[in-house]
Amino acid sequence: MANRLLFILLLFLVADVYFYQAIAMLTQISLIRVLYWFPDVLLITGITLAISARRLGRSAQNMMSWLITGMLLAFVPKLFASPILLAEDVFRLFRGFPPRNIYISEATVAVAGIIFLIFLFGLTRGKHFYRIRRETLYFPDLPEAFDGFTITQLSDIHSGSLRDRKGVKKGIELANAQNSDLLLFTGDLVNNMASEMDPWISDFAKLKAPYGKYAVLGNHDYGDYIRWTSSLAKHENLRRLKEIHAELGFNLLLNQSVTLRKQGQSIALIGVENWGKGGFHQYGDLEKALKGVADDSFKILLSHDPSHWDEVTVDHNQHIHLTLAGHTHGLQFGIELFGFKWSPIQYFYRQWAGLYTKDGRYLYVNRGFGYHGLNGRVGVWPEITVLTLKRNEGTIATA
Repeated sequence: MANRLLFILLLFLVADVYFYQAIAMLTQISLIRVLYWFPDVLLITGITLAISARRLGRSAQNMMSWLITGMLLAFVPKLFASPILLAEDVFRLFRGFPPRNIYISEATVAVAGIIFLIFLFGLTRGKHFYRIRRETLYFPDLPEAFDGFTITQLSDIHSGSLRDRKGVKKGIELANAQNSDLLLFTGDLVNNMASEMDPWISDFAKLKAPYGKYAVLGNHDYGDYIRWTSSLAKHENLRRLKEIHAELGFNLLLNQSVTLRKQGQSIALIGVENWGKGGFHQYGDLEKALKGVADDSFKILLSHDPSHWDEVTVDHNQHIHLTLAGHTHGLQFGIELFGFKWSPIQYFYRQWAGLYTKDGRYLYVNRGFGYHGLNGRVGVWPEITVLTLKRNEGTIATA
């Protein structure tokens, strides 16, 4: 993973150097040319300092968040506009490399400016540009009483990053407006500390569903990413976070299962603690969570990190029909248009957003309600998922 991050940083820097050729073509003013590199120096210095101090507390993490945002604003528009210069160079190659065309340089800068404005929207309005994503899933062994049963899934609230109460309330109202039978939350209620949720308890407690609200913990909920004064303080933080789940009306599933009943029939709802690969803690215990669950039960699993599905769940001897996850946020940056889907996060996670299937087992990865790291979202918008379960011999249909 570190090598991939280094590659992305090098790609940004190469694009920055390449884009500078358009600036140099358009101006001969030395001050402008020097000022072009000023943001780079500030960002690289700031990121170096933040990385060295990132485990010291929330202030260092907040600084890193703003630096990541600044880096994307500074580099990504140049990265996407630079292919125009590259195309020009292909033609220049066969013409003996004459001077650059000023109009092509102007077009390159204009494209970068448009992309910059799109990013600016994402970093302001995009934080609460909620999208309702609907999927209808078909299962031949779904109990008849649950035919048409609806689930609203939320994930990754990250309350420590939230600032706009009006925007957050809009998302909560949208979730309630779906009138789903069941509401499921797949982890990361906070960034690090339970106290981050205190200002938002009354708002999120308004979430409702007739068959209940259930949740699991995400990797950020354990407080593993900041330095605590003592192990007791860290333990108390987690205890308080579990208490907050109860205040929100969430039934927290900690490597355990519950039975949901309707008209004399039932399905099993299973929740594991966070389990991730690539250095993430593996608190989750699927075997423990499945104790007492009959092999022939229809099973829905809540597991924060989608790598758990890939590494453990999909090949488990018990057939788990549907797994719900979050965690990736779709990196809060990417392109999703007309069925096309791309984000740099796909080079780290095979399952990173939306619906996946293997051997009759399904995984849905929610893109997240909140945001963390990047102070906004660009192209991969915050999500409220609505799943409809249907009893049928057919295949998956997307609404």
